[in-house]
Amino acid sequence: MYKVIITAFLLVSINSYALSLTNDAIERGINQTCSKYLGEIEKSYNLNGLNITFVHPESSALLPSLHISSQKYNNGSSTFSATLTPDEEYCYISTVLVTSVNNQSCSEISQLKVEVNPDLQTSSYADGDFTIITPKDNTYQIILTSQGVTGCSMTETRMLWPGR
Repeated sequence: MYKVIITAFLLVSINSYALSLTNDAIERGINQTCSKYLGEIEKSYNLNGLNITFVHPESSALLPSLHISSQKYNNGSSTFSATLTPDEEYCYISTVLVTSVNNQSCSEISQLKVEVNPDLQTSSYADGDFTIITPKDNTYQIILTSQGVTGCSMTETRMLWPGR
């Protein structure tokens, strides 16, 4: 039984790797508005890694769906996740992007982000092990978590209510 489940998961993962998140979502029948937004998100984040999509087996156009893309880099990795919740002609979106780098400290990353956008607000906790970065409009938050001396994990979260 476990061999069948593992084989099925691997086949879905292999198939998902070949498809974009958007194409996979469309093939699985998610709401048209949600798939349009997913395409825009996928393009803006330049997602092209291993993709996995979870949808309700019988009501994929009516119920929330989960879309995950994981990428590997020479200095770390990232995992993107989007939950899409259809509501008639609308679609609510929550995203999480976790990027782990092993050659840059969180303080360096925080400093670079503030140099690019001086309006960002930063707060540090636990002797600098955690830093929260927030723009003035609160459209997203980034949590930097130290991973030793030269490593950092960045977690960016957003909630979107397009059209409302």
